[in-house]
Amino acid sequence: MDIQSWTWVTVGVTFSLYLYIGYRSRVASTKGFYVAGQGVSAIANGAATAADWMSAASFISMAGLISFMGYDGSVYLLGWTGGYVLLALLLAPYLRKFGQYTVPDFVATRFYSKGARIVAAVAAMFVSFTYVAGQMTGVGVAFSRFLEVPLAIGVIIGMCIVAFFAVLGGMKGITYTQVAQYCVLIFAYTVPAIAIALLLTNNPIPQVAIGEILPKLNAIQTDLGLSAYSSPFANLSMLNVVCIALCLMAGTAGLPHVIVRFYTVKSVKAARWSAFWALLFIAILYTTAPAVAMFAKYYILEQYTALGPDFQDVEWVKSWAATGLITFPEGGPTSAQELLGGINRDIIVLATPEIASLPAFVVALVAAGGLAAALSTASGLLLVISSSLAHDIYGSIIKPDASDKQKLLVGRLMIFLAVILAGILGIYPLGFVAEVVAFAFGLAAASFFPIIVLGIFWKRANKQGAIWGMSLGLAFTFIMIVLMRAQNVIPGMEEPIIDSFLGINAQGIGVVGMLLNFAATIIISLMTNEPPQEVQDMVEEIRYPNEAPEAVDH
Repeated sequence: MDIQSWTWVTVGVTFSLYLYIGYRSRVASTKGFYVAGQGVSAIANGAATAADWMSAASFISMAGLISFMGYDGSVYLLGWTGGYVLLALLLAPYLRKFGQYTVPDFVATRFYSKGARIVAAVAAMFVSFTYVAGQMTGVGVAFSRFLEVPLAIGVIIGMCIVAFFAVLGGMKGITYTQVAQYCVLIFAYTVPAIAIALLLTNNPIPQVAIGEILPKLNAIQTDLGLSAYSSPFANLSMLNVVCIALCLMAGTAGLPHVIVRFYTVKSVKAARWSAFWALLFIAILYTTAPAVAMFAKYYILEQYTALGPDFQDVEWVKSWAATGLITFPEGGPTSAQELLGGINRDIIVLATPEIASLPAFVVALVAAGGLAAALSTASGLLLVISSSLAHDIYGSIIKPDASDKQKLLVGRLMIFLAVILAGILGIYPLGFVAEVVAFAFGLAAASFFPIIVLGIFWKRANKQGAIWGMSLGLAFTFIMIVLMRAQNVIPGMEEPIIDSFLGINAQGIGVVGMLLNFAATIIISLMTNEPPQEVQDMVEEIRYPNEAPEAVDH
């Protein structure tokens, strides 16, 4: 069978599995819908957390960024991994002890304020919509290449699948679907990497094989007039490398769809164990990504060195050119710069099996893995959007006396609407998948991270400080991103209004928003009244990570 036939088979089998799990996991209560009844085991929650966190950006784009940016691209690897460690060790057990359903629940309880809940719910929606746009774009990229359907149709197919299991099963359906998606994506990512490592070095361990490939890649890049692959700060300044890494770390620790996963386990002890399992599962992919990046770059440059402009006539290049994701000048690329400038970074992982001439079923397997990564994260984000509207605003502020059945109905309706909006953002993306996702991390770093840290570790932080801190951090970061990406988000604009702020680009600007949030929260808290004594006692209590009470039904 050819690649397209194999892709139909693998995608058909995996999508059928997701639909079956979603149907079997359907729920009838808000506790099941928002936190899976808090009955998920530690290892299952670890796998679901890994799938939730390893998005299309991790599976599809991260290796592409590292491949094209070399040393500087590793900032994404360091930032996302460091952020997860920060979340798992510093925050997760304390958040679980609160026994709530959502991050705005935590903010409202800790800062004893409906206003703080509304600001947190709005921030959660901003972050999640930005993030989910990148996932839906990733779905469209995979569909358009391997099933040869337009990107928009691919996004709509993905929307229908996510809507089915998310609307029926809520967090429970999403959790068990994510466990299956983790198995698919990690198998799809590691099998081609092992095969290529064997082909290039006779060593089946990709992480070890890069030691042999890196000197050869450095030599080819230098011969073609490029900086050596391992040269630091060739694509980003040191300031931006530091700011992006910090932004991704703090953003990861403040991502509402990852935090909420720690509310789904039975106890604080289970939260700690699920953090361990998730870190182990994530490490398998994250230590493989740099190898995939180097293998792909080595193959591409080696083929270009042998063929020159005729590189455009290679079979895999023609296939991707038909999707519009590879564009070269007429006559083919005449320099390495033209070559790399004409290849969309998002295709690297999906194209690597074809580049290395691996069998068609391996290529199809990678397509299924990419779709699993995008759908697993998209479903978690859509639940956050739904819970922000249905639980935090409708159920807690607009109609707090609504029955459980009414809240569940509104929650399902909100997921359905969120899927439609996410699809529109996926069809009209703001940039590369990983780039869009990086903006989401910036917004999360600027809004949630300072409030969660101060809420847990500084009992003097009060509601006035939290509301002003979150508002200032979110507004500053959002405005800066719009000004620096005006050509993508403001109709009629062809260039950015500003290129950077104090030399910091759009992907790292969340660090400044985060610092403003910290400063505003601390200063305003000190200028206003202390929190009530019962709130200060509660903060003292949660810092001892013992067992938590069960979540309160709302």
